[in-house]
Amino acid sequence: MDWDDLRVFLAVARSESLSAAGKRLKIDPATVGRRIARLEDSLAARLFVKSPQGYGLTEAGARLVPHAEAAEAALRGVSDTARGPEGLTGLIRLGAPDGCANYLLPQVLAQICDANPGLEVQLVALPRVFNLSKREADMAIGVSRPEAGRLTVQKLTDYHLHLAASRRYLAQHPPIQSRADLAGHRLVGYIADMIFDKELDYLAELGLAAPPLASNSVSVQLNFLRAGAGIGVVHDFALPSAPDLTRILPDQISLKRSFWLIRHADDARVARLNRFAEALLSLCRAEMARLEGR
Repeated sequence: MDWDDLRVFLAVARSESLSAAGKRLKIDPATVGRRIARLEDSLAARLFVKSPQGYGLTEAGARLVPHAEAAEAALRGVSDTARGPEGLTGLIRLGAPDGCANYLLPQVLAQICDANPGLEVQLVALPRVFNLSKREADMAIGVSRPEAGRLTVQKLTDYHLHLAASRRYLAQHPPIQSRADLAGHRLVGYIADMIFDKELDYLAELGLAAPPLASNSVSVQLNFLRAGAGIGVVHDFALPSAPDLTRILPDQISLKRSFWLIRHADDARVARLNRFAEALLSLCRAEMARLEGR
């Protein structure tokens, strides 16, 4: 069996499209189709079924996926060994929630890349869960620990959140001295039906009403607050980038959450990704402590 055909098979399985797989592999869709046909002939089994939604795996295709991924991981390990111990090289794609991506990771990834000039890092900042089985990223950061899937999970770091508003807003509105005073203020938060993880439903946990100003983006919420639009829950690690904001009732209202580093189980044998993960864990914890003033 030709490894290159397995590589094409995985690209189609993950993207469910010949054209998307071709774009990822930098080959034309017709060539992708021929490679899949050749692999199906060699296995005497149909691996995909085409539908209006794209290319879905057959039972035979689904059975082939873990074997193909194991071969992929083994080849990555061989490649890492051949490179030697001189440092991290190549491309690594990291998925992360936009708050983490905007306010924690830039400093951390800059340090890692400074120490490894041959390394390329793509940071995908999206308010959603990443599908590592489809290789949307090499690893991802989540706000809750996944309970299913062939994944390895490590706690990256804890973080804290508080209510905050701009000093200008607080100067122009009634004082907030207790939880009861919050009722007279406009809230900023997430769009309820776009909360992709229960850990992000901060206002409901605090017993506060649905916000009249909402966004699915942490950065947009922060900019609402900076514009004096109201009060909302803010990551403590984002506050250094918004010095015009001040915390509200910090002794009465405080939330604690965790970021988790999530990887595909097969990648545990990939030394390059292991070294990157170790650096990410160490530097994220140190940077979080700095940003939170701990």
